[in-house]
Amino acid sequence: MGEPIRVKSLDPTLRHEIAGILKKYDFSNCLTCGMCTAGCIYSDLHEDQDPRKFIRKVALGMREEAENDPFVWNCTMCERCTVECPMGVNIAAITRAFRGKTPVPPGHLQVIADDHIRTGNQMGVEQIDYIETLEWIEELLQAQLKDPSYKIPLDKPNADFMFCFNAREIKHYPADLQTILHVFHAAKANYTISTKRWDATNICLFTGKDDEFCEISRPLFEEAQRLNPKEIIVTECGHAFRSTRQFARNYWDGKPIPVRHIVEIYADWIKEGKLKLDKTKNTVPVTMHDPCNTVRKEGVYEPQRYVIKNTVMDYREMNPEGKYNICCGAGGGALAVAATKQMRMIKAKPKVDQLVATGAKIGCIPCHNCIDQFNDMNKFYKLGMKMEHLSALVENALIEDIPEDAPEETSN
Repeated sequence: MGEPIRVKSLDPTLRHEIAGILKKYDFSNCLTCGMCTAGCIYSDLHEDQDPRKFIRKVALGMREEAENDPFVWNCTMCERCTVECPMGVNIAAITRAFRGKTPVPPGHLQVIADDHIRTGNQMGVEQIDYIETLEWIEELLQAQLKDPSYKIPLDKPNADFMFCFNAREIKHYPADLQTILHVFHAAKANYTISTKRWDATNICLFTGKDDEFCEISRPLFEEAQRLNPKEIIVTECGHAFRSTRQFARNYWDGKPIPVRHIVEIYADWIKEGKLKLDKTKNTVPVTMHDPCNTVRKEGVYEPQRYVIKNTVMDYREMNPEGKYNICCGAGGGALAVAATKQMRMIKAKPKVDQLVATGAKIGCIPCHNCIDQFNDMNKFYKLGMKMEHLSALVENALIEDIPEDAPEETSN
């Protein structure tokens, strides 16, 4: 048995303090039924991963125990527990509130936030490197499209949308950005990319530091206000999408601007005939992961299924999927917490079992954070699969009209 709980050591102000941080969110309707723990796929995989115990500490006023509970940073904030809760208690929101009380977040989380505030992007990419990378991608697309006049539309006012992405697509994965811009070109999209503010990520979605969360996201919306697009489209990055929408919903006080995920506009283009695809170009069996921030938290479920079913010949669903999907194990900023690599691979096992059960050879992972985890689990568990963003599969299925007078490619 554990130590007895001493009533005199309980702090009744704790629940009110957390409720204040959550803007009066009431979690007192918790029934202590344990459905949250039943819904947490990780509760039996390692210690200090029991949401029911954590929320009881908060409700009882066990301040010291709750504030120092490893659960606060072990939790991936995936909200799988909330799906099962009969009262809809959002334990992920409570976890984030406690994270915000931590003076210095673990791992590299604070470094990422500081870099974003300093440079305008989470990877600390300097302006000259950003512009040069865009110029390089532009040159590659000119060759790929056989069109030397192709230009990336930068700082274009009044476009249909402003495209915002993840700094990894500039620093580490420029080929991913090239792929996306190729799809945009095929759809004859009227869009713009800002030369000033373009990174839609916000690591403070995970650290709980609301002042820094606003300091990071506000300039992006100010840039959108300057360029006046009809909406913001966010790349395949669940946390970038979720944080941008959260800021638009809860903090932005300027001209309202809709925020949508890139898979939503792909679905629109396919339905409208603007994006012509030949799914016989993708014959290898494919399964798809539902990123927690995109699907369970923001409800974008049908669009990505509509896109993939129009993109590949052999699509195989994982079970469970949709809002009941299993988190990949890298959510909540776990990738940036150096000490959690081993724990991430432990948490990856249920998702590995899902992947293997489908018999698919390609895992479609429409999220930057998730795909890094999937690549790690692919190597760790020796799955021998290929992990792809949805945009890559879409690009491979493109049917394009190549101008008859386009110059022939020449070999060096």
